[in-house]
Amino acid sequence: MEIPKYIELYRKDLVLKNYAKSSIENYVSQVTNFLYKHDGKFTEPSKINETAIKDWLLLANSINGRKHRISALKLFYQLTIKQPMKFKHIEYPRSEKKLPIVLSVEEIQKMFLVCENLKHKTIFALLYSCGLRVSELINLQWKHIDRSRMIINIIAAKGNKDRQVMLTPDLIPLLEKYYKEYRSVIYVLNGQNDSAQYSSRSVGEVIKQLATKAGIDNKRVYTHLIRHCTFTHLVEQGTDIAIIQKLAGHSNIKTTNMYCHISHNLISKIQSPLSRIQL
Repeated sequence: MEIPKYIELYRKDLVLKNYAKSSIENYVSQVTNFLYKHDGKFTEPSKINETAIKDWLLLANSINGRKHRISALKLFYQLTIKQPMKFKHIEYPRSEKKLPIVLSVEEIQKMFLVCENLKHKTIFALLYSCGLRVSELINLQWKHIDRSRMIINIIAAKGNKDRQVMLTPDLIPLLEKYYKEYRSVIYVLNGQNDSAQYSSRSVGEVIKQLATKAGIDNKRVYTHLIRHCTFTHLVEQGTDIAIIQKLAGHSNIKTTNMYCHISHNLISKIQSPLSRIQL
């Protein structure tokens, strides 16, 4: 198979459809893996049969991984190979009903109290105050922060969509102090040089280290969990779910409703029917 040719055609098709840069790289990576897996067994992508496709999909380590593979490959056959019916009998797997175990407000506070590094505190504060994804955090530029309107503009986020989140007044003194020390020019979080971005891996290490220092060893703490904490805590504060949907950038309110299920405060306040029974 002329794999580089097909990959380049697919990349152009995704660009024409205006997919986000990160989505393009992820989808291209999946299809590249798929084509090389079947190179030598089939002469071209159109010849790869349904059984071979299903076997490759089952190699994914998780349900979400399998869904991601289907999305990338389905689009490849639809846009580039012009065989949309290839996936007629291949459906997305049922979603897992797992809810993340979030941190309490007290645990978040402990992590802030043990954080002595100014850059690390800025990273943690931006993640928690706005519910940012790690990609949104490392792509955040100073020009996106609008102090006159007290908002932060999140540009080309997931799905290549823009949105706005609140600029919390408590965050401003921290950002000012951070800027005076680090003097980053373009990105808020600069890497080795000012034009380079901070890496998502580095952000993940910061969060893990803070959790360890805070003595949180009974929960798995990772970057995206902080986003879940933000919106769960907003639900517990009584914030309207429709507003949380806009802040989170969710297309479907069902996704946002997950935070109602996670909130232990809402559940713990429900009066059990046992309370009316004399034991």
